[in-house]
Parts: sequence; structure tokens; C-alpha cells
Amino acid sequence: MEEDNLADGWFPESVAAGYDAPGGVNAPEAVDPVVDVLEDLAAGGPVLELAVGTGRIAAPLAARGVAVSGIDMSRAMAARITDKPGGNQVAVTIGDMTTTRVDGQFSLVYLVFNTISNVTTQDGQVAVFRNAAAHLRPGGVFLIEVGVPDLRRLPPGQDSVPFRVEPGREGGGYLGFDQYDVVTQQFTSNHVTVTADGKGRFWRIPFRYAWPAEMDLMARMAGLSLKHRWAGWDRSPFTAESTTHVSVWQKPEEACP
Repeated sequence: MEEDNLADGWFPESVAAGYDAPGGVNAPEAVDPVVDVLEDLAAGGPVLELAVGTGRIAAPLAARGVAVSGIDMSRAMAARITDKPGGNQVAVTIGDMTTTRVDGQFSLVYLVFNTISNVTTQDGQVAVFRNAAAHLRPGGVFLIEVGVPDLRRLPPGQDSVPFRVEPGREGGGYLGFDQYDVVTQQFTSNHVTVTADGKGRFWRIPFRYAWPAEMDLMARMAGLSLKHRWAGWDRSPFTAESTTHVSVWQKPEEACP
């Protein structure tokens, strides 16, 4: 395996190498509903994915004939896009999604799989909204998929919430838990993996959580307004019990002369 490059941020080669593991969020039954919604919202395209990663969503969307561009700061992740069907049709720019611009105007800009939370300051998240809006053509839409902060599961005095515990079939296993700071809205996702021979690996990544209402304000600051908010990719209603939201904000149509 290649050595990690610090320029790739939190998603260097050691992470990218296992990012496309079969099953879970990479299974067709998880990917296809996402691509269905994006294809519908694209209205013919072109579209731009912020934090395009390994092309888990961009490649199958491009394979359906939608013109897809992507921005990602990790060369290790982006290098894997062309290995997927449709991936050689995705135009990738290496850069920071808060500031990097690509040519053209887009009918849809999207940011999925909690990645807005990888931007760990409020100013940075506002910059993402503004950058997305700057890429949209009049009437275009910006979509974010992100989890709702799991603070309801925190009893007094506790700051951590497990999200996955998987005993290994032949020993070992995996533990994932989020650790929250409710004062700063910072949290970390922590991943502990132990192999059957007892070797362990610990990996943590920082995030910043934001409530849907805060994101609506960020959108307003960028000149966008809320068009849809769903609990998931099945477009079911968002409720007080929803653990995720898929939100869509629209750029105004050009004013009539």
C-alpha cells in the first residue's frame, strides 16, 4: 500500500483502500435510491458533487447519462473513480469544497453521506453553501444528506453514543462511537477495529454538527430557500423521530425584465 499523503486530509490512501468494501452503503440497494433521486432532481444536468470521494454516487449517476463533475481534496479517493462503470465520464477537480470553483453552471449541486459535517467550523459550512450557490444556475438546487445529531441518546453526564458494534466471526470485531461536545457542536467519530489475532487499530475523525434549522439559515445567507426536506432517500416526511435528513434548497429563478 502507498504511504499516506497529508494533502489528502482525513481520507488518505489507508482509508481510501477500504472505502469501497462491498455491502453497507456501497451495496446496490443503498446506492440506487440515492442515484434515482439525484437523477430526478438533475432535470437533465449537468450536476456537481462536492466531496465526490471514490465516485460511489457520481459514477453510477454518470453511467445513466447525466454529466457529472466532482470536487474532492483527496487524490487517493478520487483516483478510484475511473475504476467504476461510468467513472471515466466524471470530471474531477482536486480542491477544497469551501472555495474551489469549476467551470459552468449546474442544475444540481449535492453533498451526501454526512460530509458537510467534515467541515468543522460554522464559517466553513457557510462557505460550502455559498460555493454551492455560486455554481447553481437560476432555479438550480443544492442537496445535502446528513444525520440529525443524536443528542437525545445522551443521558446526563455522558458524552458518547455507540453507533455500531460488530463482533468478529472468528474473533476480533469493530466498535464505532460518536463523542459529542454540546457546547462547541464539535464531535468525533471513533472507530476501533480488532483482528482475530488481537491486533487493533484506532481511527478518529472530527466533525461539526448542525441542526436543520441552522442549515436553513446558512442557505438563506447564500441566497437559497428550502424546497424539500425528507427523512431519507425514499422521500418520506421528516419528523421529530427522523435520524437523518435529505434537504434541498433552491436558487431563485432569474427575475423577469
